[in-house]
Parts: sequence; C-alpha cells; structure tokens
Amino acid sequence: MATAGSVWKTGRILYRPSVCLQQANRRFSESGDKGWFRSLFVNKVEARKDAHSNLLSKKEISNLYKIQFHNVKPECLDAYNSLEAEVQNRLHHDQDYPCEVVGSWNTWYGEQDQAVHLWRYRGGYPALTECLHKLRTDKEYLEFRKERAKMLISRRNQLLLEFCFWNEPLPRQGPNIYELRTYNLKPGTMLEWGNRWARAIKYRQENHEAVGGFFTQIGELYVVHHLWAYDSLQSREETRNSAWQKEGWDVNVYYTVPLIRNMESRIMIPTTSSPLQ
Repeated sequence: MATAGSVWKTGRILYRPSVCLQQANRRFSESGDKGWFRSLFVNKVEARKDAHSNLLSKKEISNLYKIQFHNVKPECLDAYNSLEAEVQNRLHHDQDYPCEVVGSWNTWYGEQDQAVHLWRYRGGYPALTECLHKLRTDKEYLEFRKERAKMLISRRNQLLLEFCFWNEPLPRQGPNIYELRTYNLKPGTMLEWGNRWARAIKYRQENHEAVGGFFTQIGELYVVHHLWAYDSLQSREETRNSAWQKEGWDVNVYYTVPLIRNMESRIMIPTTSSPLQ
C-alpha cells in the first residue's frame, strides 16, 4: 500500500498521490467559481419559450388520443373481445360522442391475454371531457363496465399527442400484424428525440409501415409509442433490415439510443372490429 509520500508507477507515468491531490486542490481553490472542476457539473441551459408538447405536436389539428392496456383473464378473452367490440361500435358511430376508435388489438407476442385500444378525440381535452360526462349517465355503458370488470385483471391508460412529423393513423385494409414499440425516455430528452425522429421517419416510409407516433401527456410521462404495420413477421424483419442499408439511418439510431431508459415491443393482432386491420 502506498504511503502519503511514496512514489508508485503505472506504465511510464510516476505518481505522487499526496502531491497530485495537493496540486488539484490548489488549482480548484485558486480557480473559484469559474474553475474546470465546476464546469464538469454545471451546464448552461437556455430558457425554453414553449412546452415540448406545443413544439412537437400537430398544431393544425387538435386531436387527443387515449391508449388503453387491459389485462384480461385468459378464460375471458373471447367474451371480452365480443363485448368490447359491441360497445366500441356504438360509441364510434354515435354522433353525440366526439370520439372514435382508431384501432383495437390483442397482444400476440409480449404480455399475454392483453387488449390494447387506441381512441381519438377530435377537439382535444374538451371533447374528452364531453365524452366522460355523457358516459357517466349512459346506463348501457355503465352496465358494460360492470360486465367488463368481471373479466379484467388490471387496466391502465395514457393520454397522448401525436408527433407533427408522423403519419396520422387512418383505417387500412388487412391482413396486417402491428408492432407497438414503447420507449421510456430520460426526462428532458423529448425535444431531442423529436428532432432526430423527424429526420429518421423518412427511412421508414417505403413499405407504408409507419402508422402513427405519439408521446404521453398524462399517465407515465416521457413515454413514446411508435405504431407500425407489417404483412408478417418475415416482412417486419426484411423492412427493418432494409433501413440499415440507407445512409443516415445508423446515425439517427446512434443519437437516439442514449436517450432511452428502457423499451418494449408488442406484436399485436387486430380484433375483428378494429378500423386498422
């Protein structure tokens, strides 16, 4: 073990621990607040002029989305799908409700016996609030909720905005499989993510696989959902591999990966009533 005044050797460099420490302390004390040591921990942050939700979402439309994750008792999945389809069709076509079903799926690979529903509220938060008020007095819907509750293990939802550079999710013919890729980002990185993906999305349009891109507003925050459609799992693999052959895709991946805390991929099959088939 080296003593305070000893000399120890690593490679060709000689170190005197006590001397090095004394010199570092002296330089730090002499440099004051503008010292090199302090600069390692303090970065200048420019003042933001707007929330990232306003900078990244589509301003020309005021769509709000809700995504629901329902974990269903395995023996109840078929009955659940039938009951959910009946109520979704009624709300989807009822002009008194300013909401519409974008897509409904069962998870195929990922969390099993799970249903995923994506709703659109044209008119934003006022449309959502109007729907909630009406549903509280809708006897048929209240009965549906009681029946549905018997089939569920758990449920959660999130309110989303869509990225301005992504496609708006519109009905499409099938058969398709869908992949929902969910990214939990480090807080404060949403703008950088959006700036990178505004460039990256052009590499993923040739096969019409891009369905929609969203980020959370209420629920778990700094969460991004990308929704993709493929003919098959083999088509998914070929489409994803082809992106790596395009100059620039690797750069976007390189810069976005460090922004991610964790990520998840679900492969989903649309239900018979889903507008996205």
